[in-house]
Amino acid sequence: MTVHAQNFKLVKVTPPQVIVDDAAWTTTEIDTLGFDYLTVVLHLGATDIAMAACALQSSNTSGSGFATPALLDTDGDTDADGNAATLPTATDDNGFVIWEVDLRGRDRYWDLSITAGDGTNGTYATAFAMLTRGDETPTTAAERGALNVLRV
Repeated sequence: MTVHAQNFKLVKVTPPQVIVDDAAWTTTEIDTLGFDYLTVVLHLGATDIAMAACALQSSNTSGSGFATPALLDTDGDTDADGNAATLPTATDDNGFVIWEVDLRGRDRYWDLSITAGDGTNGTYATAFAMLTRGDETPTTAAERGALNVLRV
């Protein structure tokens, strides 16, 4: 029997890379085919200025037509707690931004639009996505987007 927490696939959106200053990160779009739920996690490292953009976007076409659906932009949308979302700032070192999306009835392709502000040093960030509630359960490490899966 597969436990829900084991029924997932990981997708690298932006792997760890050099610090970014006044520029957008290179990201990889997420193909959600076969899954009903998407969680995207942006992990910030050191920051020295507010980010210029930080949103999750979607499209029905791979590689083009991406737009930000309501409630998925940290620049003014309402967060899950009912508060006004704000762009990560210079004091948000080592914090997370998380997007949770019920994919039923939504676009197939998703991507982050993340741009560092123009600071002195720049910002470190990495992001990954977790696809869950799949039509089929990924069973191998490779099917789950991992090098290895260890279990006790």
